[in-house]
Amino acid sequence: MLARRPRDPLQALRRRGQELKLQVDSLVTESQLTGALEPSKRREIYQRCIQLKQAVDENKNTLQKLNKADEAAPVGNYEQRKEEEHSLLEKLACQLQELAVSISRKDALKVEAHSDKEEDDTTEDDEEETGGEEEESEGDGEGKQEQASPKQAETETVTYIALGDFAAQQTGDLTFKKGDVLHIIEKKPDGWWLAKDAEGVEGLIPRTYLEPYNKEDKLESSEGSEEGGEEDGEEDGEEDVEVVDETADGAQVKQRTDSHWSAVRKAISEINTVDVLATMGAIPAGFRPSTLSQLLDEAGNQFRASYFLQPELTTSQLAFRDLTWDAKAGTIMSRPSRVSLILTLWSCKMIPLPGTSIQVLSRHIRLCLFDGSKVLSNIHTVRAVWQPKKPKTWTFSPQVTGILPCLLDGDCFIRSNSSTPDLGILFELGISYIRNSTGERGELSCGWVFLKLFDASGVPIPAKTYELFLNGGTPYEKGVEVDPSVSRRAQGSVFRQMISVRRQPQLLVKLRSLNRRSRAMLSLLPETLVGSMCSAHLLIFYRQILGDVLLRDRTNLQSADLISHPVLATFPLLLEQPDVMDALRSSWSEKESTLKRAEKRDKELLKAEFLLVYHDCVLPLLHSTLLPPFRWAEEETEAARWKAIADFLKQSRENEGSLKALLSPDGVHKPFDLSEQTFDFLGEIRKNSG
Repeated sequence: MLARRPRDPLQALRRRGQELKLQVDSLVTESQLTGALEPSKRREIYQRCIQLKQAVDENKNTLQKLNKADEAAPVGNYEQRKEEEHSLLEKLACQLQELAVSISRKDALKVEAHSDKEEDDTTEDDEEETGGEEEESEGDGEGKQEQASPKQAETETVTYIALGDFAAQQTGDLTFKKGDVLHIIEKKPDGWWLAKDAEGVEGLIPRTYLEPYNKEDKLESSEGSEEGGEEDGEEDGEEDVEVVDETADGAQVKQRTDSHWSAVRKAISEINTVDVLATMGAIPAGFRPSTLSQLLDEAGNQFRASYFLQPELTTSQLAFRDLTWDAKAGTIMSRPSRVSLILTLWSCKMIPLPGTSIQVLSRHIRLCLFDGSKVLSNIHTVRAVWQPKKPKTWTFSPQVTGILPCLLDGDCFIRSNSSTPDLGILFELGISYIRNSTGERGELSCGWVFLKLFDASGVPIPAKTYELFLNGGTPYEKGVEVDPSVSRRAQGSVFRQMISVRRQPQLLVKLRSLNRRSRAMLSLLPETLVGSMCSAHLLIFYRQILGDVLLRDRTNLQSADLISHPVLATFPLLLEQPDVMDALRSSWSEKESTLKRAEKRDKELLKAEFLLVYHDCVLPLLHSTLLPPFRWAEEETEAARWKAIADFLKQSRENEGSLKALLSPDGVHKPFDLSEQTFDFLGEIRKNSG
């Protein structure tokens, strides 16, 4: 009897894909009645959804490993068939993900809508039971003690529900499944909590896999407000739980009302959606909404470089604190600061990858000066590059020159005059993404790390290369790992510990001390600023021209009238449009190459030439209708802007200036606005922060 010929691998996967498609279609049809189904039935559909998603992912992984050489016989249009199958599996994965999210949201809405009613019913039942106990007891005191006992038990063990499956990694860990109810015995500060499952088995579990169980969450939140009214107690409890639940050690965090905390609270409010994505496998468990991105979006220009570039007033607001005139040198006076150094970003290693249902638009680092609780400078962004062969490694471009954009410049200058002993640099790795199924855009933090610039004795840390291990969660969470599946708690042999360390997400940076030339150059900048080294000389030109206009050329230093100066009026816009800054950098480099050595030593001549280049290059670009509005991490918009800028620079180079392009009927510009010409320094300056 002849042996049955095995089915070709691709054919077997295609058949399995059709089977999965039928199951998904059936589940989608069944889920349309989830509103009328019992909660147990909805949970069953949700579990089936998760299982199908895992099966689809397994099929997709197997498909990616297939090669044409694996086939027993030649297959026509092999790559096309493989691509079609991959598209089908991707579509199924997106359907399942959206279905799971939709069921979760419906359940969350139902819980929120009926929570008050359930609490009222529970209160009435407790009162009836208490009444019965009081009748049977000998006195009222004993009844009160019985009423207090449930609260005492509640403080000893807190109940949480698992967001996903977790398999024990080493002895002492507790294995659990998604949906299991776990009793927390001890909340350890490293993010690994001691828990007990329904069968009484104890072990360590990662905090990031948990969320509070609704009923016990309500009881916990009501304990903190026994003296207040019921309504006030519920509101305060909910706010406390929102903060405490996202703090790894469970400690209560004081409520904040400043702009920092509003951004943090918004990020925390979005964590439920992120948890759903993490459960579906779309992102690692330690990813969070980006805190620094929230600050940039919500705080106006408070954390933007354009704000910190402006002069600061003294406490009396009658003079400039950080912009003074040096009559002997004939320019602005240099100002040393407590921190003045150059930071070089080298690379990021072992950064976890998001799932295929998310398309990454940008990989980048946002950094700023930080004291452990609030941001003390502008938030500077550097975009990373990566290779498909090493997707978990991000690299940067130190010493950007030529046509490379300043957004890629890994050399950053750091200046700060803050006296806080906890001063340091906060790094937040982030990705801008778009969800393939919904088109929703967002930004996620892939990990963060805080590098203190002074030790406990107040001595600056040495200038050297640092390997910094990344933390998961937000900068206001402690003990969260980026990816709990790769734990730092490796035990056993030294070799095993070395392997564990090599698998940890980390950031490689180098601190460099300044030489005499760099120190003199950076001392002309504001006392607090973070920026790219490749554009620092352009910022210095702006500050020098600012000093000329405000301190040297004003006939009345007490006058606060508007000043006619298009460069001062528009230059801050370039800090939010890095491609236009690159155009200015390129044009100035070309102009500078034509100057003689003696001309380069003439500061007044250099400023005059810079003004001419600015008028010839930047002003036409800023007000051209051919230049689309700047949008972060939109590839089509960025490409269109680059093309428009490159075409304009090419025409200007060929015609020895932009005048011909400006007078051409093809060059349409926006209607003239007075703000293009006037500089309102009283409205732009920074108030003294004390």
